[in-house]
Amino acid sequence: MEKNVRTRTYANEKLTLSRYAALSENTRGRAREEEPCAMRTDYQRDRDRIVYCKAFVRLKNKTQVFFSPEGDHYVTRLTHTLDVSQIARSIARALALNEDLAEAIALGHDLGHTPFGHSGERILNKLSPEGFRHNEQSVRVVDVLEKDGKGLNLTFEVRDGILNHNGDNAITLEGRCVHLADRIAYINHDLNDAIRAGVLRAEDVPQDIVKVLGSTSRERINSAITSIWRNSADKPFVAMEEEVRAASEALRAFMFQRVYRTKYAMGEEEKAERMLSEMYYYFVQHTDKLPELYRAIAESEGPDRAVCDYISSMTDRYAVYTFNNIFVPKGWLFIDEIE
Repeated sequence: MEKNVRTRTYANEKLTLSRYAALSENTRGRAREEEPCAMRTDYQRDRDRIVYCKAFVRLKNKTQVFFSPEGDHYVTRLTHTLDVSQIARSIARALALNEDLAEAIALGHDLGHTPFGHSGERILNKLSPEGFRHNEQSVRVVDVLEKDGKGLNLTFEVRDGILNHNGDNAITLEGRCVHLADRIAYINHDLNDAIRAGVLRAEDVPQDIVKVLGSTSRERINSAITSIWRNSADKPFVAMEEEVRAASEALRAFMFQRVYRTKYAMGEEEKAERMLSEMYYYFVQHTDKLPELYRAIAESEGPDRAVCDYISSMTDRYAVYTFNNIFVPKGWLFIDEIE
């Protein structure tokens, strides 16, 4: 009789997953050894830790493309993350890879993203002498910043997938599923947002792209996942067929030309840069004004590191609130006017 649910999962993975899958029992483990859970594999535990951490909750109020858009149906960093998770799991399932690992990586891949989307990332990268990259910051969030400086102590494979999600260098195929899922997700939901915002019309998408990928988000995502399955099933790589890959890259280039680098998406970036820059220099010079965790980081790793950690953790609206609290004069209450 099986000892627990976890060992049953191990046995099921051996029977059902591809020879190229990352089996849960073969994880390289955690930086700090822990007692195994009777119910969950290590990858399942990592997924749960990410979902319940503070940085994950904050994603709901972080920009994806359009700054603080008016309306309930624009994509945020949280809805993007859920989208990536769904697509990554679909790819992993089609290829008989480890869905739990793919899901954990996907849910954690953007935890270190700045307020104001990639604009905020570009601004911090310019301000910091050490540079700033959101994938590296996401690993720092799970290693150092969560749980009041204790970190989440995630497995090696999940951390590697988070670090390498914006490239094709993950050590597991599940990590490479997330890399492709991230691209598939943001191109499609950003296109939908641009159409919703009136920046584009659906018919603006070049027809040679539409013929290969489809005319709707559902069709394009299905085309991409199906192509990955046809091209990668029972193989030691995860990739689209050449025609679909080329069409996807063409759609991405179209989005950069018509959406990402236009006044609609970047129209507020100058204001965001002024605001984040002023806060960066203020906190570097006044580390005593940082919250306790970041004051400790300033003492051990320097002011730049602490300030980048603090600012990148902010949601869009908290960044605005903090800026106003520091730099915008508060009104005076004149007693004689109300007596």
